[in-house]
Amino acid sequence: VTVRDALNAALDEEMERDDRVYILGEEVAMYDGAYKVSKGLWKKYGDKRVIDTPITEMGFAGIAVGSAMAGLRPVCEFMTFNFAMQAIDQIINSAAKTFYMSAGKVNVPIVFRGPNGAASGVAAQHSQCFGAWYAHCPGLKVISPYSSEDHKGLLKAAIRDPDPVVFLENEILYGAQYPMSDEALSKDFIIPIGKAKVERPGNHLTVVAHSRAVELSLEAAKELSRVGIDIEVINLRTLRPLDEQTITKSVVKTKHLVTVEQGWPNSGIGSEICARIVESEAFYHLDAPPVRVTGVDVPMPYTKSLEIIALPQVSDIVSAVKKVLGVKS
Repeated sequence: VTVRDALNAALDEEMERDDRVYILGEEVAMYDGAYKVSKGLWKKYGDKRVIDTPITEMGFAGIAVGSAMAGLRPVCEFMTFNFAMQAIDQIINSAAKTFYMSAGKVNVPIVFRGPNGAASGVAAQHSQCFGAWYAHCPGLKVISPYSSEDHKGLLKAAIRDPDPVVFLENEILYGAQYPMSDEALSKDFIIPIGKAKVERPGNHLTVVAHSRAVELSLEAAKELSRVGIDIEVINLRTLRPLDEQTITKSVVKTKHLVTVEQGWPNSGIGSEICARIVESEAFYHLDAPPVRVTGVDVPMPYTKSLEIIALPQVSDIVSAVKKVLGVKS
């Protein structure tokens, strides 16, 4: 099942289950969504529940937040999270802080979703990862899924959640196909927010990644296994709250840590994970300092040859693992 179809199924099932759920955003209705994630939903549910908006992120995000305060459950699509910068006041000041500022009286059950991070050949203003930005802010839950099961189970959980959720997808993954269990295909399938998944068990080193970086890490693991290096790959799934328990348990077992992300190095998700491990009991189990594999600290270049250099590749992960383990290439 493709990630696109998994997301579509999650939206359809939750709209069918709860008539308070509705979708709004640019081209989500008649055009079936810029990435065809909302395909067929306008025809099925009509104008009141699948709403095309003008190109004004601050405006329609504000409408969505207000409707959530009034008891609806909006799913607000941004054509790319880069454009969500136009609406960051609504996401942070209006949605994230209201439950706290109202002393727990006003919930804002809203999902902000859309493609995040690097696509392909779309340059700096369409290729930024906002995982670390939103994970920095109390009041938000932040999800960064990898597989089709992740996308379906976590989007359903996000829509049902009483708090604002930022749901960060990856454009490159929309057309990717992943196996789905019979359980995942059912309408009752939910993945709890805040639980990471061990995608590949291993004993020599822990690699922690999210979104498309999980795929790169699994490819690196396959390559390293050929030379006898057995790495454990953890798929974070959720960036806030972070599943410290799963990461710590793995690091205590393997005694080595590498983090992988497509975002920038400064104040990134990898930095946070390394800090938490160093501040915890797991630090005393480490046999080498943790290493981060990240995007390069520049706005995304447009030129394809430079774009490849700006993003972490499988070879970068392999090199980082060998460096931490003290293995000479």
